[in-house]
Amino acid sequence: MSDKTPRIEEMNDRSREVFRRVVEGYLESGIPVGSRSLTRTMSEQVSAATIRNVMQDLEYLGLLGSPHVSAGRVPTQLGLRMFVDGLLEVSDLNGEDRARLDESAARDNGDVAGFLDRIGSALSGVTKGASLVLTPKHEAPIKHIDFVSLDRERALVVLVFGDGHVENRVFAPPSGQTPSSMREAANFLNSIAEGRTLSELSSVIATEIGKRRQEIDLLAAELVESGLATWVNQGEQGERLIVRGRGNLLGDDTEVDLDKIRSLFDDLERKRDIAQFLDLAEAGEGVRIFIGSENKLFSLSGSSLVVSPYMNADRKIIGAVGVIGPTRLNYGRIVPIVDYTAQLVGRLLSDRS
Repeated sequence: MSDKTPRIEEMNDRSREVFRRVVEGYLESGIPVGSRSLTRTMSEQVSAATIRNVMQDLEYLGLLGSPHVSAGRVPTQLGLRMFVDGLLEVSDLNGEDRARLDESAARDNGDVAGFLDRIGSALSGVTKGASLVLTPKHEAPIKHIDFVSLDRERALVVLVFGDGHVENRVFAPPSGQTPSSMREAANFLNSIAEGRTLSELSSVIATEIGKRRQEIDLLAAELVESGLATWVNQGEQGERLIVRGRGNLLGDDTEVDLDKIRSLFDDLERKRDIAQFLDLAEAGEGVRIFIGSENKLFSLSGSSLVVSPYMNADRKIIGAVGVIGPTRLNYGRIVPIVDYTAQLVGRLLSDRS
């Protein structure tokens, strides 16, 4: 926000009301708001010329913009951010929305992936936007690790967790691996891995390799590093991004660039920057709103993201849920829906564990 941009509390009553009504009118209709229409809704009787002067001042401050000559005004990204931070009135979650979300959670057959898929579909249906659900990683302590060569370009890593859970993941090892180097790599990992989760292991592995480079050859070290990167970032079973309601966003607003929206979803479906959603959510509890270029994933498409983390019984963030939509989302309605969904997912996964 530039130095010339006032804070909401520094605006006079008339400027604040004009700004609020322009933003609310745009979020409701998706079209520019003109001065003449505001004369019918202002709390005090003022002329259209007076309102136009206020709008011009707000446009000079970068809060409003004019898409066409002599047209009404729309909020800029800066204006939307100021509105969300200072004037947004969040409504209560209505009974119908709550019931639809509760119903999706009630059909629980013990399959976590299926449950989260239903939650994503329900969230998309309730909000009429695109939903995102980042599923949790498996965070039990590791009991044993083993590498198995499948062919020259593929290897299998077998992870045995302390809670009895077993995962088998295929990855591309460095060239030149031998059964001996794979055993050496597995022995090295097992010597430092037991009792640690994958997240904990990833934070110490580079240091340990540096300390003990003499004890394992270069290829084994590369195998450890490449295998670990595979476990943390690419494990289909351990972490998954569920995207639902793509058609809602593609068909909702005739002014969006459909090619950019399609590119966004192609990136999401290829799971690019999947870990970024947790990074976005971990900065603080509760719902966060990212408008346009505030998030690099959505800057090109001009979309907004409303996202909230969900936690396990130990109050540790293990995933996130969110809604993507055009910047003219009904933020006041979407925020409590995302917040309730995150709490619902966290509570059910905690009860299950």
